[in-house]
Amino acid sequence: MEKQPRLLCAQLGVESRVCEVSLSSALLSWREVVEEVGSSRRRGGAASVYGPLKAAGIHCVPVCEIISVQETEEDCPSTDVGKWQKVPQTPAGSNQHAFTVSYVERTLKHRWRCSEVTLHCTDRKLCLQWVQAIREQLALLTTRPKRLLVYINPYGGKQRGKRIYEQKVAPIFSRASISTDVIVTERANHARDHLKTEADLKKYDGVVCVGGDGMFSEIMHGLISRTQCDSGVDQGRSDEALMPCGLRIGIIPAGSTDCICYATVGSNDPVTSALHIVVGDSQPMDVCSVHHNDTFLRYSVSLLGYGFYGDMLTDSERKRWMGPARYDISGVKTFLSHRCYEGTISFLPADGNVGTPRDKIQCRSGCNICQLPSLDEQTYKDEDSISDPETKDVWQVIRGKFLAINAACMSCACPRSPKGLSPSAHLADGTADLILVRKCSRIDFLRHLLRHTNKDDQFDHPFVEVYRVRQFRFTPRYQEADSELELREVGASSSKHFFTQICREHPACGCTPTQSSWNCDGEILPHAAIQVRVHCQLIKLFARGIEEQSVFEDPSYALCAI
Repeated sequence: MEKQPRLLCAQLGVESRVCEVSLSSALLSWREVVEEVGSSRRRGGAASVYGPLKAAGIHCVPVCEIISVQETEEDCPSTDVGKWQKVPQTPAGSNQHAFTVSYVERTLKHRWRCSEVTLHCTDRKLCLQWVQAIREQLALLTTRPKRLLVYINPYGGKQRGKRIYEQKVAPIFSRASISTDVIVTERANHARDHLKTEADLKKYDGVVCVGGDGMFSEIMHGLISRTQCDSGVDQGRSDEALMPCGLRIGIIPAGSTDCICYATVGSNDPVTSALHIVVGDSQPMDVCSVHHNDTFLRYSVSLLGYGFYGDMLTDSERKRWMGPARYDISGVKTFLSHRCYEGTISFLPADGNVGTPRDKIQCRSGCNICQLPSLDEQTYKDEDSISDPETKDVWQVIRGKFLAINAACMSCACPRSPKGLSPSAHLADGTADLILVRKCSRIDFLRHLLRHTNKDDQFDHPFVEVYRVRQFRFTPRYQEADSELELREVGASSSKHFFTQICREHPACGCTPTQSSWNCDGEILPHAAIQVRVHCQLIKLFARGIEEQSVFEDPSYALCAI
C-alpha cells in the first residue's frame, strides 16, 4: 500500500502516556514515545517540547471507521493524569484541552464495538485544529447516511426490538449525528405497505428494520415494489428485468431467526449491525422473484425449500404459541414422517465463471466472484429456450422423487448451522444453488442433515445433487398433464390414478399428501408449481460481507501506511 501523506502530526497525551499522533486521509495513528536514555538528540517544532524520544507501541484507526470526534475540556490536577503532569515541559496547573475520537474496534466472532480514545493537547488552538481536520475527513465520506427511516417490530422474536433499538442502537446513531424517523409497526405488513405507498423516500439515505428475517422481508418487498412502481416496471411478469433499489437496507437483528444478518455480517449482534450502518458500508445482494403461471408470488433472498423445509414450516405455523421452540418440534416430526414428493424440475445452469457449489470458495468481504460484471440480462432467455437445443443456454430437466428441493441465494448460515445449507453460495453473483435431495432412507437423510452442523461436505452423498443456476421451474407430478411420468403412471394403473385423485380432493382420508408447500424465507407459498428467476444485485444492505482477518490488524501494514 502507498504511504499516505500526513495532514497533521504532533505529540499529544493519551491517558497517562505521551504519544506521537498522526492523521492522514486514510489513517489516524498514535504510538507511544519514551525517552531515549543517554541521548542528546531532540526533535524540532511542536514535538521538541517533550525532549529526546523513541517510537514504541503503535495503534491505527482507519478514517473510514471513525464514528465521531468531540472536543472536551479537563482540568489537569487529577490523580488520573498524574503521569501526564510529570512530563517536565508541560505547564503545571494549566487547563488541559482534549478531544475524544469514537471508532470501530473489532472483537471476536466478527463483532464490532464502539471504542474511544481521548487525546490531550497543550492549548485549545491545537485541539480545535485536530477536531476540524478529522471532521473534514469524515465529511468526505459521502457514503455515510445522514437520515434514516427506521421500522421497529415490537412483536418479533422475544419482543425485544424496541428495547434493543432504544438502548443499543439509538445512542450510536446519535453519536454519529444521524437523524432518524422511527415507526413502530402495529400489524403484519405495516412496514411493507407504508414503503409502497406513503413513505417519502427522497428524504432518506436508507431504511433500517429492527426485527428478524420476517421484518427484513417486509422491508425488502416494500422497497422493491416501490422502486418498480416508480420506474414503470411490471413485477408481475416473470421475464421482466427489475430495476435495482437505490436505498440501502440496514438490519438490526432482534428476531427469533437472523439468517440474513448472520450471512452478510457474520454475527447477529445489534451493535455490530448499527456500526456497519454508521460507517456507510454497502453490500449488494441477489433477489429471487417467484411466480406461478406469470402471477407474482414473493421475493426471496435466502431459502426456497420444498419438501422437508416446506413441511416443517407448515407444521410449525400451527404451533406458533410455542415460540421459537416450535421449529425444533416440527423439525423432528417432519423428519420422522419422511415424506417424498414426485415432480419435475428444470433449470438454466450458470456460467462457469461464477464457480460451482462445491468449489469451497466462500463469499467474503470483497469477494472477487461477486465483483464480476453482471451478465444478468444476457443470460436470460425467453420461454422458447427450454425446447431449443441450438441455443447457447440449454435448460436441464430432472424428474424423480425428492425428500427436499432447496434453492439458496446465500449460504443460509446461522448459529445452529455455521456453514449453512450451501457454504459456497455467493451474495451477489446472480445465481442460486439448487440442492436436490432424492428419496433415500431415514438414516441417510439424517446423515445429510447432521453435516449442516459440522465441517463435512453435506453434498457428498449419492442421493444429493447440487447445481448453480440462474433460473429454475418446478412442477409437481400431479400437474404434469403431458409428461412421460404421468402417462406411464396412468397406463400402468388407471384405477390407482382414480383413487389418488379422490385422496387429493379429500385429504381427510389420511393418505400421504401428493404435494408439499414451498417455504419462501419463512413464508408459505400458496402454489407448488413455481418459476424462479435470480435478479443480480437487486438490493443493497448496510454491510460489507463477512470479513477475514482485517488488514488493519497487520502491524506491517500499519507501519507501511504511516
